[in-house]
Amino acid sequence: MSNKTIDKYESEVRGYCRTFTKTWDTSEGAWLTDTEGEKYLDFFAGAGVLNYGHNHPALRKPLLEYVERGGITHSLDMYSAPKERFLETFNQVILEPRKMNYKVQFPGPTGTNATEAAMKLARKVTGRTNMAFFTNAFHGMTVGSLAVTGNEGKRHSAAQPLSNATPMPFDGYMGEGVDTLDYFEHVLEDRGSGVEMPAGVIVETVQAEGGVNVASREWMERLGRICKKHGILLIIDDIQVGCGRTGTFFSFEEWDLDPDMVCLSKSLSAYGLPFAVILLKPEHDIWGPGEHNGTFRGHNLAFITATAALKEFWQDDALTREVRRKGEIVRERFQAIADRHPALKARVRGRGFIWGLASEHKGLADMFSEEAFKHGLVIEGAGIDDNVVKFLAPLVIEEADLVKGLDILDKVAETVSKKLAEQNAA
Repeated sequence: MSNKTIDKYESEVRGYCRTFTKTWDTSEGAWLTDTEGEKYLDFFAGAGVLNYGHNHPALRKPLLEYVERGGITHSLDMYSAPKERFLETFNQVILEPRKMNYKVQFPGPTGTNATEAAMKLARKVTGRTNMAFFTNAFHGMTVGSLAVTGNEGKRHSAAQPLSNATPMPFDGYMGEGVDTLDYFEHVLEDRGSGVEMPAGVIVETVQAEGGVNVASREWMERLGRICKKHGILLIIDDIQVGCGRTGTFFSFEEWDLDPDMVCLSKSLSAYGLPFAVILLKPEHDIWGPGEHNGTFRGHNLAFITATAALKEFWQDDALTREVRRKGEIVRERFQAIADRHPALKARVRGRGFIWGLASEHKGLADMFSEEAFKHGLVIEGAGIDDNVVKFLAPLVIEEADLVKGLDILDKVAETVSKKLAEQNAA
């Protein structure tokens, strides 16, 4: 099937189809099938949307049954049976076992809407206007979210000044042995710093789009203490690395950390359906009715699949143990690639089931993605210079498929290393 129709009629803003040029038809587990019947292994998972794979039967069955019986699809934020079941299950399976006390807000069903609403509420609660964010952060593509995003190219797309946000150095940004929070704390306490006291700090525990930059437990816990000391609301953006990506449901749940708000989206619906929530401390729930609304908040089809996923995957620690076991396989294989191919000038970083092969070569990730696609593997890059090959396969991928994809990356690394050597020799 030709892509000419899409190329002709869709806006020039389209992106991923320029790299992954096949026309997709069906999908199952960790596999994509194009319209010509060719199969591709998915190490991308819809940018973290498909943690439980494509069309998981435990999720597809209740969804189809609900649609077939004429279950209500759209109901704004009115009462609905799927919403009630989701909230009950989320509290019983996720919040109560972790001794977490949060109210659940349903913004528009996108990650960026969740971050926008969280920042709006932080300003409303504190009466302050400034937000603090971190270098290489990514929190969405709407204007408010771009203001707390570090990537120059993405910020430029706003086509207007981005204000009321102050960047701070992320963990490791200043090199090894430098605690960047020393700087953050100093400017907060120095009245001559010119930095307005923030309403909130928004942070990712793993900066996925920013290059798989991993914050340490110690750094995150200190950040939490600084926020409490200064009355700053701590907002954790767990949109891409929550819902099991690091092994546990929340990326921070094993730490001594008590965020004021948590943003979730992407894999929360478990099926690729639009869905987002903000978890907020009850004392911060000072919204007036309808003060932050949206036509598609409370997506009933997403409630169905999200509830099914909570019951299927999160009533015990089996998935957590499996993710950590398979994550160690990825780490070891990535390290072997870096060791065998010094021309890549690559370091391995990551956590759980998100890993990056971070190179000193700008554009290395593009080279990997292009070559891997030729061999039937979908994988993308990250980082400001497209220099990080980012592993983001479904959490439930079969080990045989995982090894198959890693074997392909071995071959790709060999090819890319030779190309780099040829470029250096020229």
